[in-house]
Amino acid sequence: MTAKLLAQSLLSKPVTIPAPQPDEAALAELAKALNERSRAKLGRSLTIREVDAGSCNGCELEIHALNNAFYDLERFGIKFVASPKHADVLMVTGVVTKNMEFAVKRAYEVTPDPKWIVAVGDCAAGCGVFTENYAHLGGVASTIPVDLHIKGCPPQPIDLLKGLLALLETAAEGKRA
Repeated sequence: MTAKLLAQSLLSKPVTIPAPQPDEAALAELAKALNERSRAKLGRSLTIREVDAGSCNGCELEIHALNNAFYDLERFGIKFVASPKHADVLMVTGVVTKNMEFAVKRAYEVTPDPKWIVAVGDCAAGCGVFTENYAHLGGVASTIPVDLHIKGCPPQPIDLLKGLLALLETAAEGKRA
């Protein structure tokens, strides 16, 4: 029986759906607006540091997609950095686990002002599938102040860009997102 199932699975085609094609014009317009807003607010390009506080990695895949060949944010001047010491935005994913509490707080402390904290995904907002668990402290806002929540499980890359643009627009007005 198991040999038959194994043979069937090896001989059948994978069940996948094609990746959605980004709207190139909308992406270019959105990224250009984001870069212009960051230059107006900061005088330079926006830098982002992603912090995984205890997620399933779904949100990280979408954040990393911002640097892939489809989105390629760096062509618009938006960069991901390896250290929070060089970041303007901390994009935090997942619920904050007890083991990551210190790391999240430390990343927040060393990020220079002005800094913005974005909770990415439903779990980071405190309403995801991991909400009731003994091993975490809750959403990101339970540990550090959050400027913007981008909900979704996981949010799409275009939603991440829209969120960053909204964050910078409200920051330019002197408000919290």
